[in-house]
Amino acid sequence: MKYDPTKKFLGKIVSENIFLRKLFYFLLDLMFLRSWYVKRDIRNLYPFGAKPDILDAGMGFGQYTYFMAKRFPQSNILALDVKEEQVKDCKYFFSKSNLDNVKFKIADLTQINFNEQFDFILCVDVMEHIEEDELVLRNYAQALRKGGKLLINTPSDLGGSDVHDEGDTSFIEEHARDGYSKDDITAKLNRSGFKLLSFKYGYGKFGTIAWRFGIKYPIMIVGKSKFLMVLLPFYYIFTLWWVLILMWLDLNTDNKGGTGITLVAEKI
Repeated sequence: MKYDPTKKFLGKIVSENIFLRKLFYFLLDLMFLRSWYVKRDIRNLYPFGAKPDILDAGMGFGQYTYFMAKRFPQSNILALDVKEEQVKDCKYFFSKSNLDNVKFKIADLTQINFNEQFDFILCVDVMEHIEEDELVLRNYAQALRKGGKLLINTPSDLGGSDVHDEGDTSFIEEHARDGYSKDDITAKLNRSGFKLLSFKYGYGKFGTIAWRFGIKYPIMIVGKSKFLMVLLPFYYIFTLWWVLILMWLDLNTDNKGGTGITLVAEKI
């Protein structure tokens, strides 16, 4: 079993149970290093209680939407996803959680047409899925007010999508590209009306080990049989503490390279 089918399987389990969905969000935030990077940058950009108008572009399960809705209760947040089931699940969960500062909509990011409506756009685990990425970046620039911020998290070309050699098959499916180089994504941002403010490699030497033992190998175990999920608590008893230490080290290391990228850009 690969990453995307497992993610969908787990998502279905928690889709209509409020407690399980909150627990699912907690585990995603705990176990996925990209969440550590994304949340840190959001906190650095906006203090608690700030009121930016926000577009969550490709919200997926909605864990970052949930984080922002709680952190910025007076903000207006629009969360988009191309998948109808994701939008439906998020609408249900957020209504039951009494979070009324978020609206959800089915949308293709290549076709959105907002005009200077937002102060902040979040785009996590999305750009690698879109062939027409520069079109989407131009749409983001049009959607932002002048000086608005764009935060992107996406795989790099240094082993992103778990592809390390020519001919490798990605462990993570549905990707239009394996990853970006710094020069590539910077040039595309510049052509689209942005200037790069910060660029950070994640999943360096520490984070890569954490990913394998914290995410990849457990998914491979479950892939053998869903019944093996009962073994995961025992697996994590022995691995979780040092996986989290490795993730902390990655977050606080100036990685010269890594399989993930987190960047912040500003609309010129």
